[in-house]
Amino acid sequence: MSTEVKVPTLGESVTEATIGEWLKQPGDAVAVDEPIASLETDKVAVEVPSPVAGVMGQQVAAVGDTVNVGAVIAVIEAGAGKAAAPAAKAEAAAPAPAATAEEHGDGVTTLSPAVRRLVLEHGVDPTKIKGSGKDGRLTKEDVLAAASAAPDAVAPAPAPAAAAPVAAGTPGRREERVKMTRMRQTIAKRLKSAQDTAAMLTTFNDVDMSAVMATREKYRDSFEKKHGVRLGFMSFFTKAVALAAHDIPAVNARIDGDEIVYHDYLDVSVAVSAPNGLVVPIVRNADAMSFAEIEKAIADLGKRAKEGTLTMDDMTGGTFTISNGGVFGGLMSTPIINPPQSAVLGLHRIEDRPVVRNGEIVARPMMYIALSYDHRLIDGREAVTFLKTIKEAIEDPTRLLIDL
Repeated sequence: MSTEVKVPTLGESVTEATIGEWLKQPGDAVAVDEPIASLETDKVAVEVPSPVAGVMGQQVAAVGDTVNVGAVIAVIEAGAGKAAAPAAKAEAAAPAPAATAEEHGDGVTTLSPAVRRLVLEHGVDPTKIKGSGKDGRLTKEDVLAAASAAPDAVAPAPAPAAAAPVAAGTPGRREERVKMTRMRQTIAKRLKSAQDTAAMLTTFNDVDMSAVMATREKYRDSFEKKHGVRLGFMSFFTKAVALAAHDIPAVNARIDGDEIVYHDYLDVSVAVSAPNGLVVPIVRNADAMSFAEIEKAIADLGKRAKEGTLTMDDMTGGTFTISNGGVFGGLMSTPIINPPQSAVLGLHRIEDRPVVRNGEIVARPMMYIALSYDHRLIDGREAVTFLKTIKEAIEDPTRLLIDL
């Protein structure tokens, strides 16, 4: 007796996905609800669970294939099957399977092709690395961190399957051609569409972070003890955006045909890093949240982004975006609008710079902030006023409490 495994419903308006990797191979034992495959949609990676316990049978689709919702991608056969065995050492001459299983800690986990490639390149032992992904799986970040912690590890030098001839005395050079993930293709299309559609303009300002940093330092321990989450900068900027958007509603609006849609709520898209790239899950009704609620929401979204467990609902919607390039060391940037939104706030790194205060030159922790906006909807005066309001709120956080 066999049971078909079909592509599940992926979310509103999402009708297809790409097979990202197979988490189970034919003959492997499968438990009920155990993930057997990972699908890549336009926004998130979705795991496909087995509807029954049994043995992994035929894989109807291959890695990279596009499949529609409801399509059969695999078959689960009745029986006990075999436990997933540790993968043999990779053979350079043979094409790598979509996924291999490695014994890891007390259980069995799966290495994705990207993770397996990094393991081979850096010569690290995956069985000695603690995975931070879902169910203890290794992520690319885990492998890179392990490689950095063990600088003496000698990475093997995999030879290309068919090296091109090179001139005598010239070191061999390699190229690797990797198909863009579905998410990366979608990101590329959306960002280019934003540039082609919106009359995009960016305005800048700088913010003295002294007051916020002093507030964090003063209340750091008591805040974390009471709420169970760290007090970060994002809650301050989110509250400042909510304050500024109340006065300049166009920044939190969007264009729909020949109409402007205004929102009486603030759903903030927060750019966070995920294994497959940058994603922007939503903190909904951020304008009505407390500092602690905002920090908890962002921490939860960041954790689930790293684990690859964000859902389509987490990614759908959003009226305004905050992107913090400062965590990567960026000093200044011109962020791109996240359609159909009309504006995005870019945050950057904090560094001590000389500024004039009361006629004297002093050092202050300064941050450049940038607002990219659709000039079709938002006037320059409104953009500058919006950014100035954020600056004033961050430099005097009391304004956030008294709505000034």
